[in-house]
Amino acid sequence: MPSLARTPQALAWDGDALWMGSRDLRRIYAIDPNKWTVLEEKEAPGIPWAAVATGETLHFTIGECPDDDRYIRRFVPKIGFFDTERLACPEFTGSYLSHDGEHLYLSQWYKHRILKLEASGMILRVIDVGAEICGHVFVDGLIYVLRGTEQGSEDWRIARLDPGQETPKVEDLAHVPFQCRSLTFDGANFWTNHRAANEIVSFVLRE
Repeated sequence: MPSLARTPQALAWDGDALWMGSRDLRRIYAIDPNKWTVLEEKEAPGIPWAAVATGETLHFTIGECPDDDRYIRRFVPKIGFFDTERLACPEFTGSYLSHDGEHLYLSQWYKHRILKLEASGMILRVIDVGAEICGHVFVDGLIYVLRGTEQGSEDWRIARLDPGQETPKVEDLAHVPFQCRSLTFDGANFWTNHRAANEIVSFVLRE
């Protein structure tokens, strides 16, 4: 589908709407997936790199300041961001988010890892994914992750791992034939962005 704003970057499903963040416009949008119209639009306090639904709220990874320092901010639909609620990412780096129902998981692109975070931001666990990460989401207790490399023509795969394993084995499931950014799941379909083409893509995995 054509994105309703250019450079779609962050993406999250909250049970009713698809939330998208525009990298260049620094705005976020709630999208009706059936009518493909904007339900809500807000300005972000920086670059919205990633998003995840966490119950009745959402959390965004926001790039702030000239150095693009990364912070996690809580967002409430119809209200907005809370200036007093800002959690610094470890080493001020981090991008994509997922949520297991209790904890946030933050990936660090160049370190090839996903961090399980305590509410204060303390790292509880480190999961090595073995490649650059451009999105991840929990589905039925498993983590689905987009991993690969950005260099050259970009090469990405969707993979799966079981966080219940002490050392999770990462299993590649399929090649992604475009430059994907972010990953979410609506209960039936996966969603990601083809940012360079200003498109939002829905797909299923067949095994």
